Amino acid sequence: MSAGEKPTTGAPNSTTGQAETAVVPENKEVASEPGPAAAVAVAATAQPSANGDTTPAAKPDETAAATETESKPPAAPIQQLWLLAKAHEYPEIWGVQLADPETHVPSQVVFQKFLNAYDGDLAKAKETLTKTLDWRKETKPLDLLSKAHAKGKFDGLGYVTSYGSETGEPESKEVFTWNIYGGVEDINNTFGDLPEFISWRVALMELALRELSISTATKPITAEYDPYKIYQVHDYKSISFFRQSPKVKSASTETIKVFAANYPELLKEKFFVNVPAIMGFVYGFMKMFVAAKTIKKFHPMSNSKIMVNEFGDSKVQSLGEQLPPDYGGKGDELPKVGKQPHLE
Repeated sequence: MSAGEKPTTGAPNSTTGQAETAVVPENKEVASEPGPAAAVAVAATAQPSANGDTTPAAKPDETAAATETESKPPAAPIQQLWLLAKAHEYPEIWGVQLADPETHVPSQVVFQKFLNAYDGDLAKAKETLTKTLDWRKETKPLDLLSKAHAKGKFDGLGYVTSYGSETGEPESKEVFTWNIYGGVEDINNTFGDLPEFISWRVALMELALRELSISTATKPITAEYDPYKIYQVHDYKSISFFRQSPKVKSASTETIKVFAANYPELLKEKFFVNVPAIMGFVYGFMKMFVAAKTIKKFHPMSNSKIMVNEFGDSKVQSLGEQLPPDYGGKGDELPKVGKQPHLE
């Protein structure tokens, strides 16, 4: 399917159901003094019951309505997700105020991602959507964007950058999140309070989603076509001490679980750079909570500067060269061009 094509109407992940037209015969009145033809029509409306009584037969309009109810096909999967979300108390996902996907492209993108995450399995998509709505209602991720996170704990540890055009086709822009774990100076200070760390990490993801701007999407996605995804970079330079820290393992495990459950189909590629051999435990945790098709998007690299060669397929011209020098590019340093969650 080409980038410009819309989902096929009858496809499992389609955004639209087939047209339905109810044809109900007109219910004409019978004259008070019927002729022979009318008398026959009146007689036909009554049939004898088992005990000899005469029971009126169903009227034409009632029969048509019953037939329509029995033969009406179920709503398309994406419409069923919308009905589920509509009945929920919380109306937002990833900055999108959910609405009918038939007419609201951003909502179509959100619901289709939940279907894509499970290869069209509606039951699993419904379950995950419900849990995501519950989690967002409780966590209020958008509020975490304006919340002040501890500068002494998280400054310089996470950035968001975007490259390309802010207008035009969605493929003309690429969004990155950068996790600079080598910048951690005090493990206990940064990872000691797990809820606080997760709040900051979620804020970083929501900042990236704001840059991705699904809320302004004008191009529907399908199972094969989806440009609304994010690159993630995890830099582990100078973190040999991580292997010995249960707090870091706990933070890594919880982050993976939260993101796998509440941000499906948002990862384009994930690069683990400056990775020492002792970081194998991270991959072990990921395989426990992340889908196999997502694991295939992970790229471990011992040298961060070779990452520049990984973006030849991007529609953003010379994307690799625009990256910061530490990652093989010729752009500005990450602290200069990157955005951080609100810190105080």
